Amino acid sequence: MTQADAKPSRTLDRLAARLRGAVGKAIADFRMISPGDRVMVCLSGGKDSYTLLDILMSLQRSAPVHFELLAVNLDQKQPGFPADVLPRYLESLEVPYRIIEQDTYGVVKRVIPEGRTLCGLCSRLRRGALYRFAAQQGITKIALGHHRDDIVETLFLNLFFGGRLKAMAPKLKSDDGRHIVIRPLAYVAERDIARYARGRAFPIIPCKLCGSQENLQRVAVKKMLAGWEREFPGRTETIFRALRHVELEHLADTRRFDFAGLELERVAPMSELDEHHLAETLASPAALG
Repeated sequence: MTQADAKPSRTLDRLAARLRGAVGKAIADFRMISPGDRVMVCLSGGKDSYTLLDILMSLQRSAPVHFELLAVNLDQKQPGFPADVLPRYLESLEVPYRIIEQDTYGVVKRVIPEGRTLCGLCSRLRRGALYRFAAQQGITKIALGHHRDDIVETLFLNLFFGGRLKAMAPKLKSDDGRHIVIRPLAYVAERDIARYARGRAFPIIPCKLCGSQENLQRVAVKKMLAGWEREFPGRTETIFRALRHVELEHLADTRRFDFAGLELERVAPMSELDEHHLAETLASPAALG
């Protein structure tokens, strides 16, 4: 029996339906997928990217528009990496896939001093390899598995350690202008992904390069948000909702808002006669009801 043939429980069915709804809404809200798109799903072997592929495959079967999926894994040549796991899993799904190889592990270990964070360089090397492959294959959208909690964590990482009010966009253009990157899990909570991954029994492959590092800034932020969530349930969702309701005029970035132009937009103050007339109008029986 293949992975696709397995019969999930009713609880898992309900969770899957909720995830499909959230992903479908994100795709619609941000116009992530268009008719004829060739979508590259970046698969790391972690719970997030497995869930992303699974939900996109489900939506593909019922979507009103046609789009293609290509699952892609970058084999970074980490020692002990189980190279057979992903091909076997993807073949069971009967989904088109490619495994590309680049020794980013060797580069990162050679360049970064012992004890320093590896994530930054690793991420840049991985992104470069995936972007090159996408360009060669005529990919129109690159789908990443970042979820709502990743987006909120990134907001605080930039706020606390970078001095910038910046998170992860659900949809963006790459720095070189050649690629559109989408994050269809933008509305999905990490705890729901974890539950779904357990229920679907995805063959998780842990990252031994950066996932084992202690005291990362992201770990500290994650712990902070988890503490807030325990004390004030729903706070993470509230913070994410704030990212969708930005009022630039109440921030302080002169590049994003024309503060000088407020002088030209100012309405002339009322005369005393106008104020007296307005007060009488509001106090009249007609105004009261």
